[in-house]
Amino acid sequence: MAKQEKTNVMRTLERLRIPYQMHDYSATGALSGVEVAQALGEDPARTFKTLVTVGKSKTHFVFMIPVAEELDLKKAAAAVGEKAVEMIKSKELLPLTGYVHGGCSPIGMKKPFRTLIHRTAEQYETILFSAGKIGFQVECSLDGLRQAVPVESADLTV
Repeated sequence: MAKQEKTNVMRTLERLRIPYQMHDYSATGALSGVEVAQALGEDPARTFKTLVTVGKSKTHFVFMIPVAEELDLKKAAAAVGEKAVEMIKSKELLPLTGYVHGGCSPIGMKKPFRTLIHRTAEQYETILFSAGKIGFQVECSLDGLRQAVPVESADLTV
């Protein structure tokens, strides 16, 4: 078997000595977060998607929510003290974060953004999120994620 290439997310976790497990779903054709969770045999409630938004102040924010859920823009705005937030346009994602749609991870973005995760993440020993490349997820504890990126918990879903 070929040696698995490492993403920047995996390199960051290793550099910080944060235990993680890599999951490869690249051969499954899964696209949506729910399909990814199913392909990996994982609970969609502990599999998180990473969404990038922009507030009225032009400040960018990152929100992580379970893949089967929808971001509540009003709750998200309130959580970061903005009048309103909206999703950034898909074409803005790569220049802003260094990631493509479907492979966006909260770890290793071009610059740090305030990051919030849906509070249900605290219920799980480990959570899954993008490894920074389509086809790959990493699994680690919320504490591990917080060692790599300051992450706040909030109620963020509809």
